[in-house]
Amino acid sequence: MKLNWGTAIVLAFAAFISFILYFVIRMSTDDRVNHDLVTEDYYRQELSYQQEIDAENIAQKNSMQLLISKTNDGLALQFPNQIDHHKIKGTVSLYRPSNKQLDFDFDLSLSDAHLLIPDKRLLDGRWDIKVLWIYNAEQYLHKESITY
Repeated sequence: MKLNWGTAIVLAFAAFISFILYFVIRMSTDDRVNHDLVTEDYYRQELSYQQEIDAENIAQKNSMQLLISKTNDGLALQFPNQIDHHKIKGTVSLYRPSNKQLDFDFDLSLSDAHLLIPDKRLLDGRWDIKVLWIYNAEQYLHKESITY
């Protein structure tokens, strides 16, 4: 049986379409590929994003920037020295883009002007840190991406 050009082109298109559909179906049904949103309440957080921008701007304007540094014991967060650290309330969120099971949040409780996140809680790799804190009824925010 001899194939003409028209039949060969139709068979090539059909093979290509079958190839693409195979990979689309395989990736859609594969349990190893996780198609979750970054957070469960993504759209609610998107609506409050302007408050985060305002808190970051207030922190820069009032010179309330945090210093984050890696030490042998873990990750050290240094709060500004000119404030009373006992009046600080807030939360620290550590987000691991590669694995959401490693994400964790905790409340701030300071005994002095710095906070240490233990080395055993942090694996090597990229971490996104978000520190949201309130001091004298003013909300401040510090965001930073680090490679630990």
